[in-house]
Amino acid sequence: MELMSTITEMGHEEVVFFHSRDLGLKAIVAIHDTTLGPALGGCRMLPYKSDEEALYDVLRLSRGMTYKNAVAGLNLGGGKSVIIGDPKKDKSEAYFRAFGRFIESLGGRYITAEDVNTAVDDMENIFQETSHVVGIPPAHGGSGDPSPFTALGTLRGIEAAVEYKYGSKDLSQLSFAVQGVGHVGSHLVRMLRETGAKVYVCDTDAGRVRHTVEQYGAEAVGLDAIYETDAKIFAPCALGGSINAETLDKLKCEIIAGSANNQLDTDATGDELEKRGILYVPDYVINAGGVINVAIERQGYNRERATHQVDRIFDICKHIFSIAQREGLPTYKTADHLAEKRIEEVGKVRRPYLPARRRPINGRHTLS
Repeated sequence: MELMSTITEMGHEEVVFFHSRDLGLKAIVAIHDTTLGPALGGCRMLPYKSDEEALYDVLRLSRGMTYKNAVAGLNLGGGKSVIIGDPKKDKSEAYFRAFGRFIESLGGRYITAEDVNTAVDDMENIFQETSHVVGIPPAHGGSGDPSPFTALGTLRGIEAAVEYKYGSKDLSQLSFAVQGVGHVGSHLVRMLRETGAKVYVCDTDAGRVRHTVEQYGAEAVGLDAIYETDAKIFAPCALGGSINAETLDKLKCEIIAGSANNQLDTDATGDELEKRGILYVPDYVINAGGVINVAIERQGYNRERATHQVDRIFDICKHIFSIAQREGLPTYKTADHLAEKRIEEVGKVRRPYLPARRRPINGRHTLS
């Protein structure tokens, strides 16, 4: 990867590499765009095969956060962080406190949160060193685990797609294939089963599958078989790139609506879905519930307000479907255009976010 040319091409403002020799911590923060406000996006921890793989992931994810926050109507830019490490071996209080010190050094241009393989306890350790973190425990004024809200937003997006496709948002007579039953996927399965819908599930973790089957009455299928079920709706809730040239021909669904980031491997795949009449709910639109929820912490967390704003994903999705139909565009392009339009219009009255002068309060640094 040609680093500078890639960053320029993708439009990033800043990419920062962090390393703690004593703790073995290696992390990357990518700030994509701060036109709408400071960059907000989660921190994921994975044992990446190479630094290049980690860099590509954080660049792509941070760009997605810019679009997600813009379409969700948040006054926040897009950013993301990745920690290169094994979450089963490398986690410790010191590890995440060191990461928190790195985040603090950015002066508020980036706000971190939970993501893949990071949790509320990790955010609490980060919070010991910086105020630029959300998704912290309620005891500190935070909202805690955002995954139920990500699942709720995904459900609202599914309802919008079903109503658009079939004329009613009743899910009880439909079938779903949920790929990945981690924090978000398992909540989504629960919500779907509560409507009476039939749900197929798979996951690389057999224990998660077993728990979901026993707890919610879902039906387990193999990792490859999940694409070929008779489910009307396919819900990718694992890692990205699951909709690609290899899996496309296996799909029998009529709607793709899930919580995973970067579900389409390329734009060409999105175009092909449109040609085949498969309704695709843009990933960063439908999975915005979690970031909407944690963003409210910055004004003083209120669960009722968070639920109300996450429910609006239904209307946002319906708006995208309507424009896409009217203009003859794939839904993913329509969502991109809406995000870009908002950034352009708001950018005329705002400038990219710069760190404010920091002042210590009670031993902590806050923005003034």
